[in-house]
Amino acid sequence: MIGYPRSDRPRYMLLGLAFVLVAVLFVGFTVAIYRKAFTSTVDVTLQTDRVGTQLREGADVKVRGVRVGEVRAIAPSATGATLDLALDPDAVAEVPANVSAQLLPKTLFGERFVDLTIPDTPTRAIAAGDVIGQERTRSAIEVDQVLDNLLPTLQAVQPAQLATTLNAMSQALRGQGQPLGHTLVALDAYLKRFNPAVPDLVTDLDRLTPVADTYAEAAPHLFGGLDDLTTTSRTLVDERDRLEKLFLGVTDASNDLTDFLAHNQENLVDLAASSRPALQVLAKYAPEFPCLFRQVVEGIPRGDRTFGKGSAHPEQQRITIEISASRGKYVPGVDTPRFQDTRGPRCYKQVVPFPQYPPGGPLKDGTRHPPPPTDMPDPGLLGLIDPVPSTSGGSTRWTEGGTPPNGPIPLPLMGEPTPDPNPTPPGPR
Repeated sequence: MIGYPRSDRPRYMLLGLAFVLVAVLFVGFTVAIYRKAFTSTVDVTLQTDRVGTQLREGADVKVRGVRVGEVRAIAPSATGATLDLALDPDAVAEVPANVSAQLLPKTLFGERFVDLTIPDTPTRAIAAGDVIGQERTRSAIEVDQVLDNLLPTLQAVQPAQLATTLNAMSQALRGQGQPLGHTLVALDAYLKRFNPAVPDLVTDLDRLTPVADTYAEAAPHLFGGLDDLTTTSRTLVDERDRLEKLFLGVTDASNDLTDFLAHNQENLVDLAASSRPALQVLAKYAPEFPCLFRQVVEGIPRGDRTFGKGSAHPEQQRITIEISASRGKYVPGVDTPRFQDTRGPRCYKQVVPFPQYPPGGPLKDGTRHPPPPTDMPDPGLLGLIDPVPSTSGGSTRWTEGGTPPNGPIPLPLMGEPTPDPNPTPPGPR
């Protein structure tokens, strides 16, 4: 230990204090120089909606890639963030007041810097206190969104694996520049041809929306059908043995049918050919079938009443007997059957009593057709009533209150009928 006289102690204390003071001033002066406190700058403000995590104080401010200043301070604001920029006085003459700014990364993983974009129509030079706005062009917003979305991805990627992937890509692309260039040129030509079809693609996508909505509404029913199909599939699995037997039986039946067709193919062709005339007749009279079936159905209630169904005495039948004019016995050469009627399909109304001949005259079948009889009262009642003739539907009816024009008409009760005095001449042979 160095000794010194007690009288020199105050002098050494002052020297130590001066040394400490000099050291403090030196450190403060160094910090001030580092922080450029003695450098003349033009201070402006940048308003941005966000700065992210890669922009720090001291970040560069560039114009067209040339450094013109730095970020001095970052503070939050009501609309985003406020950045205090210190610009180089020698460079502000080239920076207009209506400049805009973007926050871009120096590299894919590097920190961000402030990139000032000079507009097409610059104004006066920027001055201290001016406020710079963030660039709001579409491309700038898209780049910013891409970078913001890329950051979480890069944070999730492990550096070692990324390095391995990039190394593998570099080795794969080494020496492939020319083929890759040809591929990019071909892709560019394809995109040029594809661009005119983009509006049609957008239209198709717009029209796809209602289709997708329809499928979305039908999705519950579709899934319900699939659920039911699961039950059906389970049933098929449970009945697999029976289905196998059924398929074997169908196979045997198919083989038998094949053999039958092979042995009877000529007969089937002949049958089809011989059936054609009959089928043509059925086709001609097909319009008559609905009327026929309808009248058959309508005749069921009349048949039930005839046989006493639903009456007080079901054992009694109610039948009306109509006597038609006799056509006489068959005379060879006169009543020879012929098919001469070509009226086609007809549908007659069911009237009571039904005339002996249908409307339009009797069928032309080659036989004689005597005149149809007139509706007469019961011969047993002749003399008890005074009939009066009345004409209805082409036939003469007799009611009470009159006499026939030629007097009472005798009707034979037994034996052969009275010959027709005016027989109908036979048709042409």
